[in-house]
Amino acid sequence: MALSDLNPVERNEEGIAAVLGILKQRLGERFQTGEAIRTQHAHTTTYIPTQAPDGVAFPGTTAEVQEIVTACAAHRVPVIAFGVGSSLEGHTNAPGGGISLDTSRMNRILAVNPQDLDCTVEPGVTREDLNRHLRDTGLFFPIDPGANASLGGMAATRASGTNAVRYGTMRENVLSLTAVMADGETVATGKRAKKSSAGYDLTRLLIGSEGTLGIITQLTLKLQGIPQAISGGVCPFPSVEAACNAVIATIQMGIPVARIELVNALQMRAMKSYSKLDYPESPCLFVEFHGSDAGVAEQAETFGAIAKEYGGGPFLWTSVAEERTKLWKARHDAYWSSLTLRPGAKGLSTDVCVPISRFAECVTQTEADIAEMGLIAPIVGHAGDGNFHVLVLMDAEDPKEIAATEEFVARLNMRAIGMDGTCTGEHGIGQGKVGFLRHELGHGVDIMRTIKQALDPQNIMNPGKILPAD
Repeated sequence: MALSDLNPVERNEEGIAAVLGILKQRLGERFQTGEAIRTQHAHTTTYIPTQAPDGVAFPGTTAEVQEIVTACAAHRVPVIAFGVGSSLEGHTNAPGGGISLDTSRMNRILAVNPQDLDCTVEPGVTREDLNRHLRDTGLFFPIDPGANASLGGMAATRASGTNAVRYGTMRENVLSLTAVMADGETVATGKRAKKSSAGYDLTRLLIGSEGTLGIITQLTLKLQGIPQAISGGVCPFPSVEAACNAVIATIQMGIPVARIELVNALQMRAMKSYSKLDYPESPCLFVEFHGSDAGVAEQAETFGAIAKEYGGGPFLWTSVAEERTKLWKARHDAYWSSLTLRPGAKGLSTDVCVPISRFAECVTQTEADIAEMGLIAPIVGHAGDGNFHVLVLMDAEDPKEIAATEEFVARLNMRAIGMDGTCTGEHGIGQGKVGFLRHELGHGVDIMRTIKQALDPQNIMNPGKILPAD
């Protein structure tokens, strides 16, 4: 996707001026218009230029969100939800200006129901906050995208992460939502029941909508019991292809892995230096098992045998919590370790997802592209889902490098789509991948646009995202 493909959104100067005055009077110090805070609420972790909002509102209740959205609707002013800003495809940019609605003060854990294995939270609660609160209950929330993201933002972008191979994504772990829609009215999409066939599935409609249909103000989430035992470790392989084939065999055998992460040789080099790991500088799988003491030991031994068949090993595993924590801290720090491979460069993180049977082929072809194009681009992947990430390190001021990076990303996205996969496994569309959605979904884009127009006829909810301009 070229920068010229970004959807333009016309500014409504008169309406913006009116809303700035209304919100300043209503929220006082909880409405800010300083340049620094506005820029912070549009920062992106890609090379997409920052497009700052005109003001940042900090509501504390659903009723205040309603007031903000109602004011914006009355004056046709964009409103963009903001969690912690960890999204990767320009989701928080304000191409037509407007109001950034920061949910960080809506951070209450409203209810925990241990017997029902669920809880209800406000959108500003982060996943780490929730798991700290749950620790003494013997429960945890399993979705782990790496960043300490807000749960509202995780639902809005349909986040997943390292545990998804066992526990699923946000789609499977949200029971119901409350959201403020574009007309300022609230909708509750369901109850706490674990199943329902009551009408359209509005919960799933809003999950992954990236704030383009409504703003989430409350979530009811599924919880899991903390496993009796956890084991994990690292297994080196002679090639990325061998590692990918071991993943395919592990999944097909039905081994209940909780995490199985691919790290290619370049990424391993960065992680060894940055996180002080003592593992071979070769493609590796980071693996974790959850269950009983006997169960996790048996699963580890079986995986070790599979790895050996593909030339991998030795599989160094442990059940010691401190050692596992160091390992997964290194995996979650992969972005920062990658930046050390080219100091001063900007990292563009992109991801795709393919059927597990095509995973090895897709990753190896991508590595071939990287070598052919002379890029520095380490690879990590949630291998059990067929999902992997590439971080292209480039000079964001060099038009030639930007063009080469865009060509690489386009080839990667089209390769995944051609393998019956998707151009985004968990990053979302935002602005960065808007040019590929029609290639993937065809007429489905027109259905999405019809839904958007019905629910947000003035196009004030995070405009310029997801839907291409065509």
